[in-house]
Amino acid sequence: MPPPADIVKVAIEWPGANAQLIEMDQKRPLSSIIREVCDGWSLSGSEQFALRYADGPQLYITEQSRGEIKNGTILRLAISPARAARQLLERIQSHGIDARLEALKELAKLSADPTFATEFINMEGIGTLARLVESGTHFGEMLAFTLTAFLELMDHGIVSWDLISLSFIKQIAGYVNQPMVDVSILQRSLAILESMVLNSHSLYHRVAQEITVGQLIGHLQVSNQEIQTYAIALINALFLKAPEDRRQEEFTNPLEQHLTEMASTLAQKHLRSIILNHVIRGNRPIKAEMAHQLYVLQVLTFNLLEERMMTKMDPNDQAQRDIIFELRRIAFDGENDPTGTEKRKAMYTKDYKMLGFTNHVNPAMDFTQTPPGMLALDNMLYLAKVHQDTYIRIVLENSSREDKHECPFGRCAIELTRMLCEILQVGELPNEGCNDYHPMFFTHDRAWEEFFCVCIQLLNKTWKEMRATAEDFNKV
Repeated sequence: MPPPADIVKVAIEWPGANAQLIEMDQKRPLSSIIREVCDGWSLSGSEQFALRYADGPQLYITEQSRGEIKNGTILRLAISPARAARQLLERIQSHGIDARLEALKELAKLSADPTFATEFINMEGIGTLARLVESGTHFGEMLAFTLTAFLELMDHGIVSWDLISLSFIKQIAGYVNQPMVDVSILQRSLAILESMVLNSHSLYHRVAQEITVGQLIGHLQVSNQEIQTYAIALINALFLKAPEDRRQEEFTNPLEQHLTEMASTLAQKHLRSIILNHVIRGNRPIKAEMAHQLYVLQVLTFNLLEERMMTKMDPNDQAQRDIIFELRRIAFDGENDPTGTEKRKAMYTKDYKMLGFTNHVNPAMDFTQTPPGMLALDNMLYLAKVHQDTYIRIVLENSSREDKHECPFGRCAIELTRMLCEILQVGELPNEGCNDYHPMFFTHDRAWEEFFCVCIQLLNKTWKEMRATAEDFNKV
């Protein structure tokens, strides 16, 4: 007969003693079970003890988490979280260096446990760790364990990041800016700065004043992919939290800019080429976390296009209309331009039809739908200016086809831009756990426009091979 559902069979260990095999009744209070276990080993003060898993993260077992215990689990009797927190807090402030190092090592491990973390934080433990860092007297392993414990404790979300002092930020930023710093300290410092930026608007501004792009670029040129990953994660965090008006600005010397000015820097050739050559084309396979950060960077870069994507064309704006005139001029400049106004209008209408606009009389109306808005016109102008021969060939090829087999360039370019925005998720926040980055978007300073140019040529080629007609537009 199987045991009742509320009974789990477990082994409980205690150093220097034989393990106890018990049937744990999940309906009984944990305190009662712990008292019984302590009695089995003649241990007094059962309220000073708790149960932890013997394997894995070795988390403390609470009334809330006890339901996860399975038959055959090995548990360990341990001092209670409150007692452990109190002891470690005392030891990390002791004068003996060896004792302090061992205490910080244990604290770094225990801090991932939410039950322990709550107790340690309630004893003002985070403030104590922050002061140890601010003092600047800890180095090497001792500092690495201190930073690990600090980050683990803060990651539980119990304490607000806004409480972090400016001197602490400066100290952490100093580790990132130092040319020769221990890898474990650098890694944790980058992670702490990333968490500050993501979790506090006020800390974003403070961190951005302490870190420049040039300093982070140096960390992308190392052979340690973990450091590279944390550096790109910090760049992403600062870029994600940058005020909108900062994202579209252009600057002359990107390497000395503070990271409030990230958007323009991402478009700079130097940073892109560093990522391409030292990360994507590096000697090591791209790990999952690095792939995710590259994907995030890709999404955030494309999100700079959102404003143009959501901007409708103003048919009365002469500067915007001049772009359409320029598209016509580049395609048909060699043709005679009639001098009469009526003849010119008729010729323009004919040209706009050959360019494939839906509205032949006023093609500006084709760009009033968002998305893709003005982004489609930007793409068309880029093709016409940068790949002029390709642009003219596509337009003239189609104008020489039978009417029913014309591939309407304007209409295709607008719909293609809309589809690319949808596929590449322009304007959407990055998805957690998605690693879908494309190396080709890191190979060119104008990757978006170049991608459009390749796609419009493929579309035109497909249209020609299918001998498509207007009815086939959506299919192509």
